[in-house]
Amino acid sequence: MPDHIKFFESLSGAGKAIAVLTSGGDAQGMNAAVRAVVRMGIYVGAKVYFIHEGYQGMVDGGDNIKEATWEGVSSMLQVGGTVIGSARCKEFRTHEGRLKAAHNLVQRGITNLCVIGGDGSLTGANLFREEWSGLLDELVQQGLIDAEAAKKYYALHIVGMVGSIDNDFCGTDMTIGTDSALHRIIEVVDAIMTTAQSHQRTFVLEVMGRHCGYLALVSALACGADWVLIPEMPPEDGWEEQMCQKLSENRAGKKRLNIIIVAEGAIDSNNKPITTERVKDLVVRCLGFDTRVTILGHVQRGGTPSAFDRILASRMGVEAVLALLETTANTPACVVSLCGNQSVRLPLMECVQMTQEVQKAMDEKKFEEAVKLRGRSFENNLKTYKLLAHRKPESELPHSSFNVAVLNVGAPAAGMNAAVRSAVRVGITEGHKMFAVNDGFEGFYKGQIKEIKWGDVGGWTGQGGSLLGTKRTLPAKHTEKIAEQMRKHNINALLVIGGFEAYLGLMDLLAARGKYDEFCVPMVMVPATVSNNVPGSDFSIGADTALNAITNTCDRIKQSASGTKRRVFIIETMGGYCGYLATVGGLAAGADAAYIYEEPFDIRDLQANVEHLTEKMKTSIQRGLVLRNENSSENYTTDFIYQLYSEEGKGVFDCRKNVLGHMQQGGAPSPFDRNFGTKISAKAMQWISKKLKETYRQGRVFANTEDSACLLGMRRRALIFQPVVQLKDETDFVHRIPKEQWWLKLRPLMKILAKYKTSYDVSDAGQLEHVERNRPKETDASAI
Repeated sequence: MPDHIKFFESLSGAGKAIAVLTSGGDAQGMNAAVRAVVRMGIYVGAKVYFIHEGYQGMVDGGDNIKEATWEGVSSMLQVGGTVIGSARCKEFRTHEGRLKAAHNLVQRGITNLCVIGGDGSLTGANLFREEWSGLLDELVQQGLIDAEAAKKYYALHIVGMVGSIDNDFCGTDMTIGTDSALHRIIEVVDAIMTTAQSHQRTFVLEVMGRHCGYLALVSALACGADWVLIPEMPPEDGWEEQMCQKLSENRAGKKRLNIIIVAEGAIDSNNKPITTERVKDLVVRCLGFDTRVTILGHVQRGGTPSAFDRILASRMGVEAVLALLETTANTPACVVSLCGNQSVRLPLMECVQMTQEVQKAMDEKKFEEAVKLRGRSFENNLKTYKLLAHRKPESELPHSSFNVAVLNVGAPAAGMNAAVRSAVRVGITEGHKMFAVNDGFEGFYKGQIKEIKWGDVGGWTGQGGSLLGTKRTLPAKHTEKIAEQMRKHNINALLVIGGFEAYLGLMDLLAARGKYDEFCVPMVMVPATVSNNVPGSDFSIGADTALNAITNTCDRIKQSASGTKRRVFIIETMGGYCGYLATVGGLAAGADAAYIYEEPFDIRDLQANVEHLTEKMKTSIQRGLVLRNENSSENYTTDFIYQLYSEEGKGVFDCRKNVLGHMQQGGAPSPFDRNFGTKISAKAMQWISKKLKETYRQGRVFANTEDSACLLGMRRRALIFQPVVQLKDETDFVHRIPKEQWWLKLRPLMKILAKYKTSYDVSDAGQLEHVERNRPKETDASAI
């Protein structure tokens, strides 16, 4: 075993007591975090307690503080809100209240607290920690505890997880609940769009966010709203006329509906609130449009958590326990968070102070500073929205006289259309003429190429599949005809959006550069495939939508067995040889096992899994879930596994199987995929513009260096352009997967949460970092 790998076995929790509480407003995914804390805590040998009703329960004590069991959290993962309750507590804000809380914790030997809440809840926890030794001294003086207990429990350790749908906490890319809230908003907007289109209506939607416009901004980006109003960036004076003019232009351009999104805390430049009614009256008065208002309210807090939130919360819960095991009396209270796809730990008070600075900047009307303090992700969302929503007049556009073609290659993936829309609009803004190629490389060599304008891609973000059409055909046999079409249409650059076929296709075009000068142009690929099997990128457009389809189906399938006898479900997922969907879907759905090609298994493993499930079924747990990647094994097929489980589980449980198939490729794209597609595609187009300027010499574009044919992918925390030639060594071409895949580190996590004994590599766990005020530009990897 490599020396540098540190396993958590060295971090024993024996003799420790951990308490978990949820405080402040509820958020979807909190239950997944509670479940992960409980199971990881029990796994490492600690006692874990629930504190019901947040700080109120801590102050009141009694039955509000109960020891948690493994089985007690078995059906929490898919439930929204928080099953242990959350309450605002005035008493905890007083010294007497905190004294009572300290007494209740010491009586049970609890010195480790995991707090899931917003900045107010976490600030309260930090104050409690700072006062702890003084509170214990007071309890000794009052005779409520003895000096021995005060000495034994001398330090309180705190780790926070941010649960807030507003995503208003600085230092974290995403807070628990934000993605689910975006799902609720987008579901409503998509539904409203159909009725608005029927009647040619304007809809004004109010979304949550009293002090933070994240939900409004990102949902506007995800549905292509005509106008958005947020507290961090109040509109300039005269915005009313500008907005009405924009709505009027859109209608003149044959758009049958308008969507305006307003954050509940939206203000104008004089700090006066902008309400939905004010916006509606304005539209009716100035334009006479039939206008309706919809206030989403608490719908945004409700419903089941999205796959993203379940995975985020599960990873954070495990990370929180590891942080508590590693903490010492001198370690500052920290929050665990995700940056890109990496776990990080940040000093709690640094994050809180920066969050408070945002509000201070807004109060002082320093709005640009407020946007910067919100972080690079927020700033980038705002820039991208402005770029795509507001078309500049022809006179203001640069005239580059370059022609750029965009095409989809491979199987369809939800979010492809959002990526095409973004590419077309950014390209036009940069002054290029944009061409759409239908049906991938097959359409390319057949000459199915036409110019695509700004208005042609209106309303594309929410559409599933590929509106351009896509085929798996590779260009190798058709390079001559493709070169001819590129010459005919004078194509100066290519943007290819697709999966593994797009990657292979780009390599084919690169290889043909020696024969055809037409391919000596900047070429960039954006990964889009449900399988998430493209080398050079941790995420692909479409994978999140597929994960949500798998998770929702697994929830329904598990629910179908409620009230019946004990049952195990065997579910087959897509992905080719890549086990991403099976593994991460398994983590999100609470699976007991996930069989994948990357982790070979044999009959002994299958037997061990059956025995493990048999043991579980003897407790109060009634249902089991097993996922299998479609190509995980040639001989251990889904039918074989189903028959084996059915035979071996006789008398204990019965079995059902389900092949999910192409439902994983269909459906409207998730908010994550819409925004990931929009932002990554915009970045790709900006790279193309830069390369065109660099390679334009003597009246023509000529680019034949390695770095002029790239794949734009997300790596850990950064969006990076990588020459496709350099990715060859990282690729297993036979099985069409990358040789190294980051998500394999999540597999032990799934096994631990399913009660298997396994080793969990914590060498990649978050280390305590400091909040950066503005990260370097290239590290803006936050996909949402």
